[in-house]
Amino acid sequence: MRRGIAATALVASLALAATACGGDDSGSDKSDGPVTITWWDTSNATNEAPTYQALVKEFEAANKNIKVKYVNVPFDQAQNKFDTAAGASGAPDILRSEVGWTPAFAKKGYFLPLDGTDALADQAKFKSNLVEQAKYDGKTYGVPFVTDTLALVYSKALFEKAGITEAPKTWDDLKKAAATVKAKTGVDGYWGSTQAYYAQTFLYGEGTDTVDVDAKKITVNSAAAQKAYGTWLSLFDGKGLHKADTTADAYAHIQDAFVNGKVAAIVQGPWEITNFYKGSAFKDKNNLGIATVPAGSAGKAGAPTGGHNLSVYAGSDKAHQAAALKFVNFMTSAKSQATIALKNSTLPTRDDAYTDQVKADPGIAGYGAVLAAAQPRPALPEYSSLWGPLDTELPKIAGGKESLDKGLSTAETAIAKLVPDFSK
Repeated sequence: MRRGIAATALVASLALAATACGGDDSGSDKSDGPVTITWWDTSNATNEAPTYQALVKEFEAANKNIKVKYVNVPFDQAQNKFDTAAGASGAPDILRSEVGWTPAFAKKGYFLPLDGTDALADQAKFKSNLVEQAKYDGKTYGVPFVTDTLALVYSKALFEKAGITEAPKTWDDLKKAAATVKAKTGVDGYWGSTQAYYAQTFLYGEGTDTVDVDAKKITVNSAAAQKAYGTWLSLFDGKGLHKADTTADAYAHIQDAFVNGKVAAIVQGPWEITNFYKGSAFKDKNNLGIATVPAGSAGKAGAPTGGHNLSVYAGSDKAHQAAALKFVNFMTSAKSQATIALKNSTLPTRDDAYTDQVKADPGIAGYGAVLAAAQPRPALPEYSSLWGPLDTELPKIAGGKESLDKGLSTAETAIAKLVPDFSK
């Protein structure tokens, strides 16, 4: 899942307004000409998209009867845009769907089941837990495209200068390390995010979650959750701990500070690896330290399993669906995934894409090692939407405009409307 890629928000707005997609586009193809399919890619327009665009050209060269209309849609706009377009039968033929969106759109009937189709011809070669995340009600609605999780990333040089020989294993360890880094180097040791996705790691550290799906209970305001968010809040105040940034550009501010050596550690995902390497602090790629996020008081450590699937629009006609399935198979092949990994430093979703060359990338190797601690999302179509109320409340809490109790209570009330059959 891409969180807070605000820098790409203006890139595709005009293109989207002018693009006829899915069912609308199908009528424009000549019966004896190539089929034109539309793909909404939700990746970073600067960092990742060029690799995908190059693969589109490669696919078209090998499939003269298919043209691909590529549209880069800002991640933070894509879910609502697709929801609106699909409801009006004007969606793209293919969507790069965040793993949390896939079951939600499948529930609405917007995605085509892919079991037994060309798109899933190599199903056995994909990591089984990622295929499970693409399922809803027993059917598979997406092919795993890239996977990710969050990790504690840090500057080895700054840690070494501060005399720190290993990555912090608990949040208390991180606080101590941050203070030491500040004292020894003059820069802050850690800068945390106020976004709900990043704060999720604190819930896991206390053995809880936003909701308990099996018990059909909202747990965002439980004692364990309050303890988790209390720990999260404490990491914005103390020696070497950067204060909370509650501005719209917080994501960019945190990222820029880290890659340029102005803060020693942050929590971030592998989609930023190539941007890490562009910063002055990581011209030497081996300076990038990658470790499992620190554990909470329950002794548990880990972050959400994220990533994206390629899904096919159920509203497209048969010719467009057939072309879309062929394109999805190409983009998720071992060869394409290895190419994407080498260019973008993202994690492949199938074992045969982890070539020796791919595994030699220190960023991929580092994140691959922490992926085992990642926690899959529960099978709840509304799950990703539950972070919305928290994205509203957490910045208020971190900025001192609202108490933790009030903020979590307000979020709990809002979440109850999203899952009305869950108890508090």
